[in-house]
Amino acid sequence: MVIKSAEYLISSPDWEQCPTPNMAEYAFIGRSNVGKSSLINVLANNEKLAKTSGTPGKTVLINHFLINKEWYLVDLPGYGFAKRSMSQRKQWEKMIENYLQKRSNLVNVFVLIDSRHSPQKLDIDFVNQLGEWNIPFSIVFTKADKSTQAEVSRNVKTFLQKMRETWEFLPPHFVTSTVKKTGRDAILGYIEEMNAQFRAIA
Repeated sequence: MVIKSAEYLISSPDWEQCPTPNMAEYAFIGRSNVGKSSLINVLANNEKLAKTSGTPGKTVLINHFLINKEWYLVDLPGYGFAKRSMSQRKQWEKMIENYLQKRSNLVNVFVLIDSRHSPQKLDIDFVNQLGEWNIPFSIVFTKADKSTQAEVSRNVKTFLQKMRETWEFLPPHFVTSTVKKTGRDAILGYIEEMNAQFRAIA
């Protein structure tokens, strides 16, 4: 897929204020320091599209971007929520839960996992929750350039093995580096396939 245009549309406090659900939509979510904004910018071929920050937890709304004027890319607040109050965390959790369960044009959720670490309970719990809600998702292992190839491979393998304890079939997964743009073409190719399926049944 060639990215010809990528533009910021709107930031919404809840799913009901999101854009009209008339195009395929792909949401990106992960822990609050997983490198989500950097990955979105690499995918969109626009380093200034999503605001990156040295302070985790800056994304607090549902952010919509229009790609090639034909599909939505959505930047969701991270789970884990950095240093925030309990009431604010509960508010975000409800906002994300409502969006994930009620957004009719949501085709796939890309769950970002930091490839530098062994499986984290927070990540496992989140993908299991998506399974319970019957929401299609893929896993994106980020920051592959920050560790040795052997360590990344080991952590990816361990995470997938952990999922096999409760999952009969594993979702697609991608290993990425925003520095080397590793995984970019694979993710965009996957989105292109799903766009075609979305149009076929729309």
